[in-house]
Amino acid sequence: MTTELRVLRPSEWNQWFECLELAFGGVAEPPEERELVEELTEHERSIGIWDGSDVVATSGAFSFRVAVPGGALVPAAGVTMVSVASTHRRRGLLTSMMRRQLDDVRALGEPLAVLTASEPVIYGRFGYGAATRQMSLTIDSDRVRLTVPDGTDAVRLRHAKPDEATAACEGVYDQLVAGRPGTPAHGPGWERKSMIDPVSTREGGSAQQCVLAEVDGEVVGYVTYRIKPTWDMSGPKGTVRVGDLAALDPAAYAALWRFVLGIDLTSTVEARNRPVDDAVLHLVSDVRRCGIQIRDSLHVRLVELGAALEARAYQAPVDVVFEVEDAFCPWNAGRWRLTADAKGAATCRRTEDPADLALSVRELGSAYLGGESLTALAKAGRVRELRPGTLAEASRAFASDVAPWLPQGF
Repeated sequence: MTTELRVLRPSEWNQWFECLELAFGGVAEPPEERELVEELTEHERSIGIWDGSDVVATSGAFSFRVAVPGGALVPAAGVTMVSVASTHRRRGLLTSMMRRQLDDVRALGEPLAVLTASEPVIYGRFGYGAATRQMSLTIDSDRVRLTVPDGTDAVRLRHAKPDEATAACEGVYDQLVAGRPGTPAHGPGWERKSMIDPVSTREGGSAQQCVLAEVDGEVVGYVTYRIKPTWDMSGPKGTVRVGDLAALDPAAYAALWRFVLGIDLTSTVEARNRPVDDAVLHLVSDVRRCGIQIRDSLHVRLVELGAALEARAYQAPVDVVFEVEDAFCPWNAGRWRLTADAKGAATCRRTEDPADLALSVRELGSAYLGGESLTALAKAGRVRELRPGTLAEASRAFASDVAPWLPQGF
């Protein structure tokens, strides 16, 4: 087989994207979503593999800035649209694209690469570690009640057309980014992603609706949602499907949740992507009736290990030497000394000193945003403590007060 791996030309985008669609089952994306994806595609960061005139593999990257513990926004490659045609599997095409892509990311000076995985088992061998989780809720709103904080009744809620509310919602999102590790700052065009509303993706639900929360005339929160009406012999049993829900203070947050749980003619509220430490869990009267499910979300790959570890802040002082295994990006392999002071500022340099902890770059990726504990990884046999006491020290330092979360896919 003779194939060619190269950068995508703008004129080839349709053929390239059709290869992606076919690899994911052959169902065409709705025109509205396809148009936005084409607009957001960075052609110079998109690659493909051609077999003659046929595109047989695809991969792309978005230029993101992702929040890390401490609030810094760190440059990161948002790896996306990865596919290999079913006719060309098990020939090393994915490996060759991952090799080219990570080399390019390094050349651009981005210390991180991030992705969401259709199949999590695929990306560990390229050094990605699952770093955030998302929680799904199915709330029995007939039985669950909320206990809300003072000030909730002072929050004004009003309906707004989604396209007219985009700027206001984006203003709230922008203020929240730095406070939640794993959240990407939006570049131009990304504010439209959650507002696209193709009929084919509504799953029997209504058109998307939006409610804004206001205090003294200022927008301090919002929720987007759809309603799927259902009736049986006993009456209405509709479902509210929450899209995005965010607010700048506890009262507005509670007001929005109280609103979606109280919509007429419904008895269930579904929210498919919430942070695992969502405050709503402390507002509900019965968490057992919230149908909680948790799965992996954002996977992180440290491309420039030293720069990545220096970019985030740490919860406690730490001085530890890591022995890092990284076969796919060997420039990261070896011993690194991470030192952070009481304010969280860090340095990470190569060293010849004896190692305190041994692990692969995958474990560092999992722990990087503070959502996965080095101690838990050690109990799974994936981190080895070589000097007593250093595991607990490092695990405390890597922790985050706020669970990392990816609020929107890419």
